[in-house]
Amino acid sequence: MTKLTLALATGLIAAAPVFAQDSLSGPDAFADISDEAERSAAMFTEMGKVLTHPRCVNCHPVGDTPTQGDDMQAHSPPLVRGDADFGAPGMTCNTCHGPQNVALTSGQGSIPGHEPWMIAPVSMGWNGKSLNEICTQIKDPARNGDRDLEAIYEHMATDGLVGWAWDPGEGRTPAPGTQDVLGQLTRAWIDTGAVCPS
Repeated sequence: MTKLTLALATGLIAAAPVFAQDSLSGPDAFADISDEAERSAAMFTEMGKVLTHPRCVNCHPVGDTPTQGDDMQAHSPPLVRGDADFGAPGMTCNTCHGPQNVALTSGQGSIPGHEPWMIAPVSMGWNGKSLNEICTQIKDPARNGDRDLEAIYEHMATDGLVGWAWDPGEGRTPAPGTQDVLGQLTRAWIDTGAVCPS
């Protein structure tokens, strides 16, 4: 029995939300969908397994407070977004979050880290939103930091903070699949029209 299985079984940590899945299919899994728009929407739905996973949603809050853990509990210590999405003055994200994950001395859990560590802009908050709403946000330059589709691909496929989701440190379930597969899905979704699921 793995540490994670034991922790789940004994209630030390909560199970990941129902929508979180362990696997992520690549674009080839959708090759049998002949209608290109339908195939594109299906690939975004597959991308949604990552986008709605706690590794992403915790830092994409709709409000000003991130969540943490697989059960998306309130951030501890309590903190707010701040003017630049790095936390409040005197209690910025990098007060606790360094450039890499740090295991706790108790041996149970870790403090996540990456340079930079930050909360997604409020315009990109999607906790509790549908995949259609998330897709619409991602494609909207007025909300996504003025990114075109190519910049969205780069963010999903190569950004280190996105990549952290697959190396989240002790005590956290990685996002499904790999960043490489997410990148392949994003590329194929774009190349088939970047259609949002209904």
